[in-house]
Amino acid sequence: MNRKKKLKRPVASFIVLTNVIFWPLFCLVGAVKMLGFPTWVFDVVRCLSAWSSTFAFAILFPKIYPGQHFFHFVQQKFKNPLRFSVILSVLLVQATIFIIILLFVMNNEKVDAIFTFSSWGMLSYFFFKNLLSGPLGEELGWRGFALLELQKKYAPLQSAIIIGFWWGIWHLPIWFTTGFTGLDLMKYIIFFMLSIISTTIIMTAFYTINQNLMIPIMIHQLFNFFIGIINENFIDLMMYNAILYSTAAILLILMNPKNVWSNKKYTTYSMKN
Repeated sequence: MNRKKKLKRPVASFIVLTNVIFWPLFCLVGAVKMLGFPTWVFDVVRCLSAWSSTFAFAILFPKIYPGQHFFHFVQQKFKNPLRFSVILSVLLVQATIFIIILLFVMNNEKVDAIFTFSSWGMLSYFFFKNLLSGPLGEELGWRGFALLELQKKYAPLQSAIIIGFWWGIWHLPIWFTTGFTGLDLMKYIIFFMLSIISTTIIMTAFYTINQNLMIPIMIHQLFNFFIGIINENFIDLMMYNAILYSTAAILLILMNPKNVWSNKKYTTYSMKN
Protein backbone atom coordinates (compact mmCIF):
# COMPACT_ATOMS: atom_id res chain seq x y z
CA MET A 1 0.00 0.00 0.00
CA ASN A 2 1.33 3.46 -0.95
CA ARG A 3 1.35 6.00 1.83
CA LYS A 4 0.01 9.44 1.06
CA LYS A 5 2.72 12.07 1.08
CA LYS A 6 2.39 14.63 3.85
CA LEU A 7 2.45 18.31 2.90
CA LYS A 8 5.93 19.72 3.62
CA ARG A 9 4.96 23.35 4.35
CA PRO A 10 1.36 23.11 5.56
CA VAL A 11 1.06 26.58 7.12
CA ALA A 12 2.52 28.37 4.09
CA SER A 13 0.27 26.31 1.78
CA PHE A 14 -2.74 27.14 3.94
CA ILE A 15 -2.03 30.90 3.87
CA VAL A 16 -1.53 30.91 0.09
CA LEU A 17 -4.66 28.87 -0.67
CA THR A 18 -6.73 30.95 1.77
CA ASN A 19 -5.83 34.07 -0.20
CA VAL A 20 -6.37 32.34 -3.55
CA ILE A 21 -9.91 31.44 -2.47
CA PHE A 22 -10.61 34.75 -0.74
CA TRP A 23 -9.73 37.17 -3.55
CA PRO A 24 -12.30 35.91 -6.11
CA LEU A 25 -14.97 35.72 -3.40
CA PHE A 26 -14.13 39.26 -2.30
CA CYS A 27 -14.46 40.45 -5.91
CA LEU A 28 -17.83 38.70 -6.05
CA VAL A 29 -18.89 40.60 -2.91
CA GLY A 30 -17.99 43.85 -4.66
CA ALA A 31 -19.88 42.84 -7.81
CA VAL A 32 -22.99 41.95 -5.81
CA LYS A 33 -22.83 45.34 -4.10
CA MET A 34 -22.36 47.31 -7.32
CA LEU A 35 -25.10 45.44 -9.19
CA GLY A 36 -27.62 46.27 -6.49
CA PHE A 37 -28.55 42.78 -5.33
CA PRO A 38 -30.72 42.50 -2.18
CA THR A 39 -28.94 42.97 1.14
CA TRP A 40 -29.40 39.32 2.14
CA VAL A 41 -27.52 38.20 -1.01
CA PHE A 42 -24.67 40.56 -0.16
CA ASP A 43 -24.57 39.23 3.41
CA VAL A 44 -24.48 35.59 2.24
CA VAL A 45 -21.65 36.18 -0.25
CA ARG A 46 -19.74 38.23 2.30
CA CYS A 47 -20.13 35.43 4.82
CA LEU A 48 -18.82 32.88 2.30
CA SER A 49 -15.73 35.01 1.67
CA ALA A 50 -14.98 35.00 5.41
CA TRP A 51 -14.98 31.19 5.34
CA SER A 52 -12.12 31.07 2.82
CA SER A 53 -9.65 29.89 5.47
CA THR A 54 -11.94 27.01 6.47
CA PHE A 55 -12.40 26.04 2.81
CA ALA A 56 -8.62 26.13 2.31
CA PHE A 57 -7.94 24.02 5.39
CA ALA A 58 -10.61 21.46 4.41
CA ILE A 59 -9.08 21.12 0.92
CA LEU A 60 -5.55 20.69 2.28
CA PHE A 61 -6.54 18.52 5.25
CA PRO A 62 -5.96 15.09 3.58
CA LYS A 63 -2.39 16.14 2.70
CA ILE A 64 -1.68 17.75 6.08
CA TYR A 65 -3.06 14.89 8.20
CA PRO A 66 -3.13 11.77 5.97
CA GLY A 67 -5.48 9.08 7.23
CA GLN A 68 -7.34 11.38 9.61
CA HIS A 69 -10.94 12.57 9.32
CA PHE A 70 -11.72 16.27 8.99
CA PHE A 71 -14.86 16.25 11.14
CA HIS A 72 -13.13 14.28 13.88
CA PHE A 73 -10.37 16.92 13.87
CA VAL A 74 -12.99 19.65 14.25
CA GLN A 75 -14.66 17.81 17.13
CA GLN A 76 -11.32 17.52 18.94
CA LYS A 77 -10.98 21.30 18.93
CA PHE A 78 -14.08 21.61 21.12
CA LYS A 79 -13.73 18.52 23.32
CA ASN A 80 -12.03 20.11 26.36
CA PRO A 81 -14.44 21.63 28.91
CA LEU A 82 -14.63 25.41 28.94
CA ARG A 83 -13.20 26.90 32.12
CA PHE A 84 -15.33 29.53 33.83
CA SER A 85 -12.24 31.43 35.01
CA VAL A 86 -10.96 31.76 31.44
CA ILE A 87 -14.32 32.88 30.06
CA LEU A 88 -14.67 35.41 32.87
CA SER A 89 -11.12 36.70 32.29
CA VAL A 90 -11.77 37.15 28.56
CA LEU A 91 -15.02 38.99 29.25
CA LEU A 92 -13.36 41.25 31.82
CA VAL A 93 -10.46 42.14 29.50
CA GLN A 94 -12.62 42.94 26.49
CA ALA A 95 -15.43 44.60 28.45
CA THR A 96 -12.86 46.85 30.15
CA ILE A 97 -11.44 47.85 26.76
CA PHE A 98 -14.98 48.50 25.48
CA ILE A 99 -15.86 50.70 28.46
CA ILE A 100 -12.64 52.71 28.17
CA ILE A 101 -13.36 53.34 24.48
CA LEU A 102 -16.90 54.40 25.34
CA LEU A 103 -15.49 56.95 27.78
CA PHE A 104 -13.29 58.37 25.01
CA VAL A 105 -16.23 58.48 22.59
CA MET A 106 -18.51 60.19 25.11
CA ASN A 107 -16.14 63.14 25.12
CA ASN A 108 -16.61 63.54 21.36
CA GLU A 109 -20.21 62.55 20.73
CA LYS A 110 -23.64 63.19 22.24
CA VAL A 111 -24.74 60.43 24.60
CA ASP A 112 -27.67 59.43 22.36
CA ALA A 113 -25.33 59.05 19.35
CA ILE A 114 -22.75 56.68 20.81
CA PHE A 115 -24.18 53.44 19.42
CA THR A 116 -24.81 52.48 15.79
CA PHE A 117 -27.94 50.43 16.55
CA SER A 118 -31.14 51.84 18.02
CA SER A 119 -33.09 48.59 18.58
CA TRP A 120 -32.44 45.22 20.22
CA GLY A 121 -33.61 43.46 17.06
CA MET A 122 -30.97 45.10 14.87
CA LEU A 123 -28.34 44.56 17.56
CA SER A 124 -29.16 40.84 17.74
CA TYR A 125 -29.10 40.55 13.94
CA PHE A 126 -25.69 42.22 13.81
CA PHE A 127 -24.37 39.93 16.56
CA PHE A 128 -25.29 36.70 14.76
CA LYS A 129 -24.36 38.00 11.31
CA ASN A 130 -20.97 39.00 12.67
CA LEU A 131 -20.55 35.58 14.31
CA LEU A 132 -21.25 33.74 11.04
CA SER A 133 -19.20 36.03 8.81
CA GLY A 134 -16.12 36.24 11.04
CA PRO A 135 -15.23 34.06 14.04
CA LEU A 136 -16.97 30.84 12.98
CA GLY A 137 -15.53 31.03 9.48
CA GLU A 138 -11.98 32.03 10.35
CA GLU A 139 -10.91 30.47 13.64
CA LEU A 140 -10.71 26.80 12.65
CA GLY A 141 -8.09 27.53 10.02
CA TRP A 142 -6.11 30.37 11.59
CA ARG A 143 -6.09 29.29 15.24
CA GLY A 144 -7.35 25.70 15.26
CA PHE A 145 -4.78 24.66 12.66
CA ALA A 146 -2.15 27.26 11.68
CA LEU A 147 -1.36 28.57 15.16
CA LEU A 148 -1.02 25.07 16.64
CA GLU A 149 0.97 23.83 13.66
CA LEU A 150 3.49 26.64 14.05
CA GLN A 151 3.83 25.79 17.73
CA LYS A 152 5.42 22.49 16.77
CA LYS A 153 8.42 24.60 15.75
CA TYR A 154 8.11 27.96 17.51
CA ALA A 155 7.12 29.16 20.98
CA PRO A 156 3.49 30.35 21.39
CA LEU A 157 4.40 34.06 21.39
CA GLN A 158 6.40 33.76 18.17
CA SER A 159 3.63 31.71 16.60
CA ALA A 160 1.02 34.28 17.65
CA ILE A 161 2.96 37.15 16.07
CA ILE A 162 3.52 35.22 12.82
CA ILE A 163 -0.12 34.14 12.49
CA GLY A 164 -1.37 37.56 13.58
CA PHE A 165 0.71 39.20 10.85
CA TRP A 166 -0.52 36.90 8.07
CA TRP A 167 -4.10 37.02 9.33
CA GLY A 168 -3.88 40.80 9.12
CA ILE A 169 -2.38 40.69 5.61
CA TRP A 170 -5.24 38.42 4.53
CA HIS A 171 -7.53 41.43 5.11
CA LEU A 172 -5.51 43.53 2.62
CA PRO A 173 -8.22 43.88 -0.07
CA ILE A 174 -10.63 45.16 2.57
CA TRP A 175 -8.23 48.00 3.44
CA PHE A 176 -8.70 49.54 0.01
CA THR A 177 -12.49 49.52 0.20
CA THR A 178 -12.60 51.66 3.35
CA GLY A 179 -12.50 54.90 1.39
CA PHE A 180 -9.36 56.03 3.20
CA THR A 181 -6.44 57.41 1.20
CA GLY A 182 -2.98 58.82 1.87
CA LEU A 183 -2.11 59.40 5.52
CA ASP A 184 -5.51 58.22 6.75
CA LEU A 185 -5.05 54.88 4.96
CA MET A 186 -1.56 54.48 6.46
CA LYS A 187 -2.91 55.19 9.96
CA TYR A 188 -5.73 52.71 9.44
CA ILE A 189 -3.36 49.95 8.28
CA ILE A 190 -0.93 50.48 11.17
CA PHE A 191 -3.69 50.55 13.81
CA PHE A 192 -5.42 47.59 12.19
CA MET A 193 -2.28 45.44 12.16
CA LEU A 194 -1.41 46.33 15.76
CA SER A 195 -4.96 45.41 16.81
CA ILE A 196 -4.92 42.14 14.89
CA ILE A 197 -1.52 40.98 16.16
CA SER A 198 -2.34 41.99 19.75
CA THR A 199 -5.67 40.18 19.59
CA THR A 200 -3.93 37.06 18.31
CA ILE A 201 -1.51 37.20 21.26
CA ILE A 202 -4.47 37.46 23.64
CA MET A 203 -6.19 34.55 21.88
CA THR A 204 -3.03 32.46 22.14
CA ALA A 205 -2.64 33.18 25.86
CA PHE A 206 -6.18 32.12 26.78
CA TYR A 207 -6.27 29.30 24.21
CA THR A 208 -3.14 27.87 25.83
CA ILE A 209 -4.81 27.90 29.24
CA ASN A 210 -8.13 26.48 28.00
CA GLN A 211 -7.57 24.44 24.85
CA ASN A 212 -11.02 24.76 23.33
CA LEU A 213 -11.55 26.62 20.04
CA MET A 214 -14.53 28.44 21.55
CA ILE A 215 -12.02 30.69 23.35
CA PRO A 216 -10.52 32.35 20.22
CA ILE A 217 -13.98 32.36 18.62
CA MET A 218 -15.34 34.30 21.60
CA ILE A 219 -12.43 36.78 21.64
CA HIS A 220 -12.78 37.35 17.89
CA GLN A 221 -16.53 37.82 18.18
CA LEU A 222 -16.30 40.37 20.98
CA PHE A 223 -13.54 42.28 19.19
CA ASN A 224 -15.62 42.66 16.01
CA PHE A 225 -18.93 43.17 17.80
CA PHE A 226 -17.72 45.96 20.08
CA ILE A 227 -16.13 47.80 17.15
CA GLY A 228 -19.32 47.50 15.13
CA ILE A 229 -21.70 48.95 17.70
CA ILE A 230 -19.72 52.08 18.59
CA ASN A 231 -20.45 55.20 16.56
CA GLU A 232 -17.06 56.88 16.16
CA ASN A 233 -14.59 57.93 13.47
CA PHE A 234 -13.26 54.55 12.35
CA ILE A 235 -9.59 55.56 12.35
CA ASP A 236 -9.92 56.86 15.91
CA LEU A 237 -11.75 53.68 16.88
CA MET A 238 -8.96 51.52 15.44
CA MET A 239 -6.40 53.68 17.26
CA TYR A 240 -8.16 53.10 20.60
CA ASN A 241 -8.31 49.37 19.89
CA ALA A 242 -4.65 49.23 18.86
CA ILE A 243 -3.49 50.98 22.04
CA LEU A 244 -5.74 49.09 24.46
CA TYR A 245 -5.40 45.60 22.94
CA SER A 246 -1.62 46.07 22.68
CA THR A 247 -1.54 47.05 26.35
CA ALA A 248 -3.60 43.98 27.29
CA ALA A 249 -1.33 41.72 25.23
CA ILE A 250 1.83 43.11 26.86
CA LEU A 251 0.34 42.66 30.33
CA LEU A 252 -0.55 39.03 29.54
CA ILE A 253 3.00 38.40 28.35
CA LEU A 254 4.48 39.94 31.52
CA MET A 255 2.05 38.17 33.86
CA ASN A 256 2.61 34.69 32.40
CA PRO A 257 6.22 34.47 31.16
CA LYS A 258 6.55 30.68 31.69
CA ASN A 259 3.15 29.05 32.19
CA VAL A 260 1.62 30.42 28.99
CA TRP A 261 4.52 31.20 26.70
CA SER A 262 6.56 28.02 27.15
CA ASN A 263 5.94 25.78 24.13
CA LYS A 264 6.51 22.35 25.74
CA LYS A 265 3.01 21.58 27.04
CA TYR A 266 1.17 23.16 24.13
CA THR A 267 3.28 21.50 21.45
CA THR A 268 2.50 18.09 22.95
CA TYR A 269 -1.21 18.86 22.82
CA SER A 270 -1.12 20.11 19.23
CA MET A 271 0.76 17.03 17.99
CA LYS A 272 -1.72 14.66 19.64
CA ASN A 273 -4.64 16.42 18.03
